[in-house]
Amino acid sequence: MDGRAAARDLELLRAHVAGDRDAFAELFHRHRDRLWAVALRTLGDREEAADALQDALLSAHRAAARFRGDSAVTTWLHRIVVNACLDRIRRRQAHPTVPLPDGNRAEDGSGTGGLEPAAPAEDHDTVLVVREALAALPLEQRAALVLVDVQGYPVAEVARILGVAEGTVKSRCARGRARLAVLLGHLRPAAVATPSTRPGPAATIAGVPDVTPGNPGPVEGVGSGSGRYRRDANQEDT
Repeated sequence: MDGRAAARDLELLRAHVAGDRDAFAELFHRHRDRLWAVALRTLGDREEAADALQDALLSAHRAAARFRGDSAVTTWLHRIVVNACLDRIRRRQAHPTVPLPDGNRAEDGSGTGGLEPAAPAEDHDTVLVVREALAALPLEQRAALVLVDVQGYPVAEVARILGVAEGTVKSRCARGRARLAVLLGHLRPAAVATPSTRPGPAATIAGVPDVTPGNPGPVEGVGSGSGRYRRDANQEDT
C-alpha cells in the first residue's frame, strides 16, 4: 500500500473516532475484498466467514479509539479478521456440530449471492479437495498459508498481521506446504502444484479461485453500523 492510501486509512479511522458516522464504512469498503477473501479462505465456509467478518468489524469499530498507530491501519484490520477466524475455528473444534442441509446454499456457490466466483464444473471436485486439505492444517499454518500463498502478502506484512517473527511465518508456511503436498499428492501434477512452485507474488494454491480483485458487490450479511451485527466479539486493540 502506498503512503497516500495508508494516510487516508488513518484519516478515516481518526474521523470515525471523532464521530464521523460514515468514515468507518468507507474504511471497510476500501479493504472489503481482501478482508473477505482472508476470512473465506481461512474458514472455508461462506456463512462462517461472513459471521467472522462481522465479529471482526464490530471489534474494530469499538476498539478504534485504542489504535496506537504501531502498524498500518490495514495491518490492524487484517489482524482482527484473522483472530476472529481463528477464534471461530477453535470454538468449532471444541463444540463440533453436523451441518444441516441448507436450501439457500447451492453446491457450486452460485446461490449464495456473495463474492466468490463458482469454480468451473470440471474443477469443482479439485476445489473441494484443496479446501478440505487447507482445513486439515493446524490453525497457525493455515493462517500463514492463506495470507502468504493465497492472498500474496509479503512475509514481513504477514508477520505484522500475525504478531510473530518473519522466520516463524516462513517455517509455518514450509510445514503447511509439506502437509499439503502429502494431502494433495494423489492429484495430477498438472492440475495441482504446491504453493512453493507457483510463480509470482500473488501465487495461489491451485484449485482455489482468486476472489480479491474487482469484487463490486457487498459482502452478504456484513455492514458497518453496530446495529447490523448479530453478536459481540472479543475486542482487538493492537
